[in-house]
Amino acid sequence: MYLINKQANAISQLTQRSFSELGFRERDHLQEWIAKEPSTLGEDLLIIQKEFDGFDDTRERLDLLALDKSGNLVVIENKLDDTGRDVIWQALKYASYCSNLSKTQIVNIYQAYLDRYHAGGNARENLSEFFEQQDFEELVFNPGNQQRIIFIAANFRKEVTSTALWLLSHKIRIQCFKATPYSMGDQLFLSIDQIIPVKEAEDYMVGIAEKEQEEKSTQVELQNRHHIRLAYWEQFLDAIKGSDCNLYNNVNPVKDHWLSSGSGCSGVPYQCIFMKNGARVQLSISRSSQEENKYIFDRLLKKKDDIEAIFGEELRWSRMDDKKTSYITLERDFDGYNKAVWPEMINWMVQHIHQLEKAISQPLKESNQTLKTFSALPSSPEA
Repeated sequence: MYLINKQANAISQLTQRSFSELGFRERDHLQEWIAKEPSTLGEDLLIIQKEFDGFDDTRERLDLLALDKSGNLVVIENKLDDTGRDVIWQALKYASYCSNLSKTQIVNIYQAYLDRYHAGGNARENLSEFFEQQDFEELVFNPGNQQRIIFIAANFRKEVTSTALWLLSHKIRIQCFKATPYSMGDQLFLSIDQIIPVKEAEDYMVGIAEKEQEEKSTQVELQNRHHIRLAYWEQFLDAIKGSDCNLYNNVNPVKDHWLSSGSGCSGVPYQCIFMKNGARVQLSISRSSQEENKYIFDRLLKKKDDIEAIFGEELRWSRMDDKKTSYITLERDFDGYNKAVWPEMINWMVQHIHQLEKAISQPLKESNQTLKTFSALPSSPEA
């Protein structure tokens, strides 16, 4: 580290020192410096206790306990010239102990800190101010397993840095800061630099972690969807097999959001669609030939009035000129993931897929028979 002399347009090297030779002690000095100026760690932290020993069945105590801007507890361990071999193990124990602290306990811990070290103050008001939230009841502290660990020392042993990097790769939020004292004459200087993760790479590492978490969340959500759909179709099949509709007599439940049944016309199934926000019944005209699909659709469309009269409601006719498949559908809003509405949703779906079959089966049969004539017509490339 160098001192810049603007007048001489020169720099002078500072002398690197050790805390011990300068007479500094861990608890009386380094810990106090961090407690009074936690911004040296590169973020807004609120120190809520020093030498915290409020753990059941143990006399162990951590150096500093803080909250970050997300409400996560931060365990801060300070060592002077050497981390020692056991610092990682100690901090992990402290983080595990802290994982059980409730919101009320955290407020009480902070209040005790204010009373002892700051001549009092209102913990709830200070917390509301720190989090910029007027309604204290809306604040959330120590959510889930989001406890963080920060190490500060002049030197880190390889076993410490190696373990810290390994824990980082397993989503344990650990940071290591190298604290180095310098002198020039009677003046003393302190440098605090983040070495794990490397500060320049931290944003990238956070981005990767968020991406992995998003992917993991997506996978979990998909698994949940599959379980929900399977359960829904099981109930749906039980209901429809007890009705006058025979479409799904030989169909098994699936994890997909649709359940198909043959119509007697190849590539033109009846379908029930389960959605998060609704339900749909439809005829999917999805043969391999776009021209055949449009031909069938147009034949049915000519009988739209008769079909809807039998069905009892207006249907949505989607020719979809630029797509291979065409649809004839009816849809209704439901809270699909709310199992309490499933009986109503299933009843609607059973009733309307049965009505759709009764309204379309004969015109569809006639259209299917005329496809032999249509097959002699010139074909165009499929979409």
